[in-house]
Amino acid sequence: MAEIIDGKALAKQMQAEMTETVKALQAQVGRSPGLAVLMVGDNPASAAYVRNKELACTRVGIRSFGKHFPATATQAELEQVIKDLNADSNVDGILVQLPLPDHLDAIALINQIAPHKDADGLHPYNLGKLLRGEEGLQSCTPAGVMQLLKHADIPIAGKTAVVIGRSILVGKPIAMMLLEANATVIMAHSRTPDLKAITLNADILVVAVGRPQLITADMVKPRAVVIDVGINRITDYEGQSSLVGDVNFDSVKAIASHITPVPGGVGPMTVTMLLHNTIWSYCQQYGTKYN
Repeated sequence: MAEIIDGKALAKQMQAEMTETVKALQAQVGRSPGLAVLMVGDNPASAAYVRNKELACTRVGIRSFGKHFPATATQAELEQVIKDLNADSNVDGILVQLPLPDHLDAIALINQIAPHKDADGLHPYNLGKLLRGEEGLQSCTPAGVMQLLKHADIPIAGKTAVVIGRSILVGKPIAMMLLEANATVIMAHSRTPDLKAITLNADILVVAVGRPQLITADMVKPRAVVIDVGINRITDYEGQSSLVGDVNFDSVKAIASHITPVPGGVGPMTVTMLLHNTIWSYCQQYGTKYN
């Protein structure tokens, strides 16, 4: 039976350490780190994510500069808000909560964020640094996956890692991070023919494709490490809804050596790495070391 990689426990541990770090830094600098999360519209899932981020900020001592706009907000209005936040010395991190209403250009808004305040690690400048293997702000979910692997003492160098999913949020950046850690990386996606033939090669399998329980036990190499990034809400025949990942947890946990649950696996680490990025940017501004 697989060992469960508990992202909730690791997130709690890391946030407790961040709390002490922020206290010490605040005493030196004279202010707390600041994070601005911009949300547009009333998407219930986005609202829940934003609340979680604001609560996490409060726990570790980060000031929250959250801004909520109606769904009718214009591109020009949001770009001006981002420019103002770029110039605000109390704000160290800026995040645009996705998805946005259809009339808004998310890429253009992200590109307006000053690279050193790009808390989500999605600005082309920071993605370029990731591609080059340089230190910088990294996309939160992939960075959280790497922390989970590190915490679980999973060896990466020399291993074959298969990444299912090619999004700029998860698939592409996690592939670069695993490659930088000396894994041999194979990328697959929803249109890959004979996906099973590829996944059976994986010593480390990262699944981020957004298809409920796509990966079953017969697709997993015995003793592989399985990281489930997917989060999908499904409804059963009785009308009861629940959250499941892209991996059939119950069957795969009998095959894998390690596995992340959904919920409680990668999700809590995404918020934790957002806090990490904000503190890192804060430290960069004051020339203080932060790992």
